[in-house]
Amino acid sequence: MKVSVVGLGQMGKAIAERLVDAGHSVSVWNRTAGKATDLVEKGATELTSLHEAWTSEVCITMVADSAALTEVTLGPGGLALADIGHGKFLIDMSTVSPESSSQVAKAAAANGIKFLRAPVSGNPGVVRAGNLTVVVSGDQADCLAMEDLLRDIGPHVFRAGDGETARIVKLALNLMIAGTAELLAEALVLAEAHDVDRVKMLQIVGASAVGSPFVKYKTGPLIADDYTSTFSTRLMRKDLDLILESATAGGAPLPLTANVQQLLQACVSTGLGELDFMSLLIRLKREAGQPV
Repeated sequence: MKVSVVGLGQMGKAIAERLVDAGHSVSVWNRTAGKATDLVEKGATELTSLHEAWTSEVCITMVADSAALTEVTLGPGGLALADIGHGKFLIDMSTVSPESSSQVAKAAAANGIKFLRAPVSGNPGVVRAGNLTVVVSGDQADCLAMEDLLRDIGPHVFRAGDGETARIVKLALNLMIAGTAELLAEALVLAEAHDVDRVKMLQIVGASAVGSPFVKYKTGPLIADDYTSTFSTRLMRKDLDLILESATAGGAPLPLTANVQQLLQACVSTGLGELDFMSLLIRLKREAGQPV
């Protein structure tokens, strides 16, 4: 299948790599130049303009936030406004607000473009390992038509329902990830305050009732004190902002999430924003007077 991938951040690049490896004809575009070199070497084609993305049957967007999605879909020359996309598929895999997604959906429908929301759960390493989870919503027939393509990106594909339901599911998952990160950080700070070895503590956590794939993914970097971003503190804070906005709109109280959002904001405000969101541990260690 001919597929265009718009947005070559860490996740977009990993998704494009999976599609190339699966044998699809892949074209790529990024707002800033210079990110496609590795993909071109693997066999992808770099596009010179956004509209060229519609030379493909399917256009996948993976961008940082709602503003970026609005720019590439509803801005001048936007994908959702292009007549040449009529009858084709626009699949957005970003984590964005339901409100901005709904605006894109309306514009796409008006131009005969089939729009699916397909946010993902996992980091670039999870994508490359073939373990990504994809949550998709939209017209049932359209979701079914794109299921095989989505499985080439990640094997775990779940249809959440119609409309923006996939957006809410994705935000709920990130609520749990952010909360787990803070709890893991607090557990390590408590253990280390009483001279429990971090390696031993993480081994025990991983083997306990609270062990999870997330804990296992983070164990190696935490042992190495490596906070290289797989998903930045700034972006996780952004996601919690979206979660709290959706909670307000739905009348859902999320007191713990509100606290974690404030803790992430404290990390951003003290210069940790571009580190991995496990920088929550750095913040706690500083407060505890423990060496970082």
